[in-house]
Amino acid sequence: MSTIDRTQGVRHETVKSDQEGQRLDNWLSNRLKGLPRSLIYRMIRTGQVRIDGKRCKPSSRLQAGDSVRIPPARLSTRVEAVISERVIVQVRDRILFADDDLLVIDKPSGMAVHAGSGLPWGLIDVVRRLYRDEFVELVHRLDRDTSGCLVLARNGSALNHLSALFRESRVDKRYLCLLHGELPQPQVEVDAPLLRVEGSGKARIVVVSPEGKPAKTRFRLLKAWPAASYVEAELLSGRTHQIRVHAQHLGTPLAGDRRYSERESQRFWRKQGLSRLFLHAHSLEFEDQARRVRTFHAPLPDELGAVLDSLD
Repeated sequence: MSTIDRTQGVRHETVKSDQEGQRLDNWLSNRLKGLPRSLIYRMIRTGQVRIDGKRCKPSSRLQAGDSVRIPPARLSTRVEAVISERVIVQVRDRILFADDDLLVIDKPSGMAVHAGSGLPWGLIDVVRRLYRDEFVELVHRLDRDTSGCLVLARNGSALNHLSALFRESRVDKRYLCLLHGELPQPQVEVDAPLLRVEGSGKARIVVVSPEGKPAKTRFRLLKAWPAASYVEAELLSGRTHQIRVHAQHLGTPLAGDRRYSERESQRFWRKQGLSRLFLHAHSLEFEDQARRVRTFHAPLPDELGAVLDSLD
């Protein structure tokens, strides 16, 4: 892939009204195309990027009129990432809902929402290929291995509204998951703060820690077997890897979880035909800007249904 390097000096850019509500890291990524997101995060963490002269975080939400300091950066002008027609059709066929304000997509497992970490493109790039020259931005995220309902905004006003709903935990989020082991009761609520720490190698993991941020998950038993529990998990907060870590905290890690379960558990589920994380965002409910209640559902993928059938 051919590249052309160029060096830019410090500049200040004013946030436009249709960009209000965007996360700082996403906003910068659109302006520093060719720069790895890891470097964008580093520039923010070290204070090189500032909003109205103040230090900020990657998750900081921009307001119209904000002045953002953008430091010098070595950029690579790259040819557009190659995305196969098969992938574009796959994502197009998984659009659950679309109007002038939002898109809801049944994200496939194994597809990251963003490029980075060696990935030349993410789901957002595929959607922007489908909606060329239109505003499309992620409202929230799902782990690469998680499938199910993902919301994207189609204008700045919708992004600001929807981002506030997710940030303030005013979205009813339900996941279907399979736990390795027995849920102690038909309904269990885990209230355990979560902290991101350095794991082995360069990987970052999340652990239960009193120094972490508040996090609550409610697990409801749907069906039980001697070795497993099929449950619905309701997120009462929105932290990275929350369901996965809270399930591990209960002593019942998610089936197929390569990060938070023991190797013996992983081998067991491979023998059951499970080749991915059993975690599916099957339901979202929230109020749109017109105060209408919107509910969206994504059916359980066939490969996960087959694993449940194998347990009967």
